[in-house]
Amino acid sequence: MAAQQRPTFQVVDPATGKPGRTYEGVTGEEALAIAGRVRERFESWRRTSFAERTALMREAAAVLRRRSDDFAELMCGEMGKTLADGRAEIEKCAVGCEFYAEHAEAFLKAEPVDMDGPKAKVVYRPIGTVLAVMPWNFPFWQAFRFAAPTLMGGNTAVLKHASNVPGSALAIEQVFREAGFPEDVFRTVLVPSRDVKALIEDPAIAAVSLTGSVEAGKAVAAQAGAVLKKCVLELGGSDAYVVLDDVDPAKAAKVAAAARLVNAGQSCIAGKRFIVLASVREAFEDALVKEMESYALGDPRAEGTKLGPLQAVNARDDVHEQVTRAISAGARRLTGGEVPDRPGAWYPPTVLTDVRPGNPAFDEEVFGPVAAVVEARDEEEAIALANDSEFGLGSGVLTGDLARGERIATDGLDAGMSFVNQNVRSDARLPFGGVKHSGYGRELAAFGIREFVNIKSVLVAEEALAYGGPE
Repeated sequence: MAAQQRPTFQVVDPATGKPGRTYEGVTGEEALAIAGRVRERFESWRRTSFAERTALMREAAAVLRRRSDDFAELMCGEMGKTLADGRAEIEKCAVGCEFYAEHAEAFLKAEPVDMDGPKAKVVYRPIGTVLAVMPWNFPFWQAFRFAAPTLMGGNTAVLKHASNVPGSALAIEQVFREAGFPEDVFRTVLVPSRDVKALIEDPAIAAVSLTGSVEAGKAVAAQAGAVLKKCVLELGGSDAYVVLDDVDPAKAAKVAAAARLVNAGQSCIAGKRFIVLASVREAFEDALVKEMESYALGDPRAEGTKLGPLQAVNARDDVHEQVTRAISAGARRLTGGEVPDRPGAWYPPTVLTDVRPGNPAFDEEVFGPVAAVVEARDEEEAIALANDSEFGLGSGVLTGDLARGERIATDGLDAGMSFVNQNVRSDARLPFGGVKHSGYGRELAAFGIREFVNIKSVLVAEEALAYGGPE
């Protein structure tokens, strides 16, 4: 049998459309061999103390901060993130490492159980090697919010990153190497998506974490289920923000624009549908257009740029095709919606109104800087429209009455996260994940580190079984 040919991964700068560095990947067979070595390393890594893991994870945070500018430039060239956003992302990774370095031991502390006699407890023990299949939109944070709790929990990890961020993928492995983690505790494998199934099925892999599209989630869930391996899925979102009639429209628009344009709109938890009560709709629309237009397109490497390109020209074309279909289906364009005549993956901030269920801007996830305004006659209809989606990742309420907002966020909106008067974002202190087609399982906080451990019951009888030995 002929030897497998190694794949190559070509970087294309989204801001210019020009090709960048080409990376050589590994074959499927080589990826399986790497996974095997990572599983072998698990046997020693699982026996390290929390003190040892903590020291290494804190050093990983230090490495991230030392190399922040380099990593920001890497993300800029691979997927178009502005340098300012890139540096902020690296700092978030460092904070996440420090969070789990500080709290992992407490999160996984044995819990006594009163059994009216026998000694009993629940303990948390690592399960093995976890495979992470990660997307390109937050190349470092997506990986570190998986890796920090996974490694602190005593597991080892294999990362299969998105094909358009190979440099970031390799840099993440280098962070752990530079921090002093033992060899093969964390490895990156540069392979195409077609090789993921074999990794999932391999005995070296104990479980899978995926962040990506609904289609990718369904495929990974089916593959993992077929071999009885647990998976955590963080999938798409079409986050709805309910804009109530007691709100200051100008203040609400500032939050809405920030929510919609985070990472150039390329975020699962970006605000996408704004469900506005009729009495404030016109004022909110005027303010939203003004705020969105203040995010001028600019060179992602220039300081002060608020909005860079999308990750690729074909992704930009997909967004524009959705906007075109939305307008054909009855939506009205208030600003944006036209492809700039320049090289690269550029798309302007866009606001569509008169959007209703059945319109692509309502039903589909639009992964770009496009806000959809939906009118509701009252609070009850606004909540119903917000929940009328196959997705359930994040959601928001914009209001002048915090008690009203908390009530709707707590009991009204069907989503894994609901924020009042702030845009939805991930934070290591809060569990992160969704419901419905936005996936299942949780990342971050105590819930995230407990996803990939064996929750084990231990009971010790009241009396020892004495053995006196042979007569």
